[in-house]
Amino acid sequence: MADAASTQARTGTAVIGDSEFDRDTAVTRRDPAVPGVYDIDLSAGWTIINAVNGGYLLAVLGRALADTLPHADPFTISAHYLTASAPGPAVIRTDVVRTGRTLSTGQASLFQFAEDGTEVERIRVLASYGDLDALPDDVRTSAKPPAIPPIEQCFGAADAPADGPRIPGSSAITDRLDVKLDPATLGWALGAPSGKGEMRAWFGLADGRDADPFSLLLTVDALPPTAFEMGLKGWVPTVELTVHVRSRPAPGPLRVSITTRNLAGGFLEEDAEIWDSQDRLVAQSRQLARARLS
Repeated sequence: MADAASTQARTGTAVIGDSEFDRDTAVTRRDPAVPGVYDIDLSAGWTIINAVNGGYLLAVLGRALADTLPHADPFTISAHYLTASAPGPAVIRTDVVRTGRTLSTGQASLFQFAEDGTEVERIRVLASYGDLDALPDDVRTSAKPPAIPPIEQCFGAADAPADGPRIPGSSAITDRLDVKLDPATLGWALGAPSGKGEMRAWFGLADGRDADPFSLLLTVDALPPTAFEMGLKGWVPTVELTVHVRSRPAPGPLRVSITTRNLAGGFLEEDAEIWDSQDRLVAQSRQLARARLS
């Protein structure tokens, strides 16, 4: 039987505030009158292999901080991933560090329970929030949008042959994304990785929901790892991820470019840029990830 999410995916009718992403990142105050402690059931729909995607987790914590702080929009958020999160119940605890006229800063941690009943911290973040709509219009930049072929010349999971190679891990998160990869960064899928740490794609949510500052927190961590194009295989878990949200994105597909310049000691960095349909750089990120070299 078709559910609301699958109907939205077919019709592209989802809107900001009423989509699978919004429902799956919504947090509930434990005490409706007092911010600080929130409950959520982490969805299995945003998993890679058996672990919950780090960008999805960042969006969840981002929503809790937006409820806690007097400002609504994440400007910068840095997360340390301490242990892998699993689908199921979780608790988020937030603290206000400082509030000001244009920026407020808070911290948050997400906890789950181990099999023996002990509480385990999964992820800890520190973030500053403000009002994106209050920022000046002046832009002085040398950055340029990534050169990606037209979307109809790029390839997604649905374009792969039934007996062809697949992205390692579960397809749960893949089913919720509309990712069209630049053919120049698809060598890994054909058994001939380029050796370059690059990944570029057109990006959207499968149900047609447009991007907002919280979905940008997901977007920076939603493409296949650059390690695939470097000839590596397997899970590339995030150790630390920092995201800068620069502007509220315009409606339409996003362009994402991720690069790695240095893999050493079993760790690599990934630098991401996200551009909207009006050629604006709306978000940037850097993460440190662990790579399996064998």
